[in-house]
Amino acid sequence: MTEATVRKEGGNDHHLVIRAPRMVTPAGETAASVVVRGSRIVGIESLHTAVPGAEQVHLAADEVLLPGLVDSHVHVNDPGRTEWEGFTSATKAAAAGGVTTLVDMPLNSLPPTVDVPALETKRRTAAEQAFVDVGFWGGAVPGNRAELRALHEAGVFGFKCFLLHSGVDEFPPLASAELEAAMGEIASFDGLLIVHAEDHDTIDHAPACRGTDYDGFLASRPREAENRAVRRVVELAERTGCRVHILHVSSAEVVPVLARAREHGVRVTAETCPHYLALTAEDVPAGATQYKCCPPIRERDNQDRLWEALRDGVLDLVVTDHSPSTADLKCFDSGDFGTAWGGISSLQLGLPVVWTEARRRGVALPDVVRWMSEAPAALVGLHRKGRIAPGYDADLCVFAPDGEFVVDATTLHHRNAITPYDGRRLAGVVRRTWLRGEPVDLAASPRGRLLTRVDA
Repeated sequence: MTEATVRKEGGNDHHLVIRAPRMVTPAGETAASVVVRGSRIVGIESLHTAVPGAEQVHLAADEVLLPGLVDSHVHVNDPGRTEWEGFTSATKAAAAGGVTTLVDMPLNSLPPTVDVPALETKRRTAAEQAFVDVGFWGGAVPGNRAELRALHEAGVFGFKCFLLHSGVDEFPPLASAELEAAMGEIASFDGLLIVHAEDHDTIDHAPACRGTDYDGFLASRPREAENRAVRRVVELAERTGCRVHILHVSSAEVVPVLARAREHGVRVTAETCPHYLALTAEDVPAGATQYKCCPPIRERDNQDRLWEALRDGVLDLVVTDHSPSTADLKCFDSGDFGTAWGGISSLQLGLPVVWTEARRRGVALPDVVRWMSEAPAALVGLHRKGRIAPGYDADLCVFAPDGEFVVDATTLHHRNAITPYDGRRLAGVVRRTWLRGEPVDLAASPRGRLLTRVDA
């Protein structure tokens, strides 16, 4: 850790004290010491309070201590498509980016996590590979309504569904009647449904996308597809009482819909992603399919309104939607946005990407931490994650907010060196992470745990 010093003293059961001239707690930024016993934070003390017998870590003047980030939207693709990503590469990338907990999506892996045996397969796969703590979403697909309660009881944090083709045939979308039935079932045990909200009819009637022109791709996934889908989900949530979460909001036009729904007592939350907050349609080069994602990166004025929605609290959290693939699926040879895989790789870069743009806009670091740590933990019910506070897991991140670096995709821990941030100068360097009180060593054996809703 740059310029930091570490020393040992005597011995008692307080095994670690981290002294931080700058630290982000739920109350904001302060100077304090974090006292850790075993895997938990047991106290927040003044910067110079004596704690005999503990290992002492002193942060440098340019460093800030943050809670480890929680990324509740990650496609690990393991087992089955490990050439896209895997638990070893994904969790190393997470740790290097300050993420100490991730929740894995139910699709792109084989089998998809749509029943308990598939969940058990995924847990076995992840168990020996995880460098950070890992939880799992289940899936809601046609024909698996009877599996949802069992998955819930087995510990998934909720259920993902699509309202249009997901990109893989083994994870089909829910039609309107199937969506309502799934929501009724999930409401019966007070579960959570998370929704990829784009309306298939609207997209079916939009111009088809072909070629290297990004404007053509943008026209093929119009805002109205997202707006219409969100209106439908909100209507059904109000009818069924199901708790719902809207994934990867890209259209700022859904913000008033979400705000009105909450005013009427609908239990709906929503997220957006680093690429919608930092990249704009105007800046996407022709044929640059590394920028393709669904819903798409939209125009600059739309981006400004997404930032306003975060400030206003209508959008609750920021997570990466890390959705990697191999280079051939990105169709770099043709640059055809119509045929390229839609997904952006950013798991290791989420914090500096968001912080770079937040700092430019005058947004404070505690706000970014709330969106990327505390709020995702609250969404999935991880009651010991996302805060620097007594009783919480000692998941911590040392961040140098004024440091800068130029992204080199070949040096990232992602399995495939593909990201729209390649060559981009970013602010904010993650220098060190702790997982449950121990430094994360990417050269050592992984020590992440598998999390369930039951023991969260």
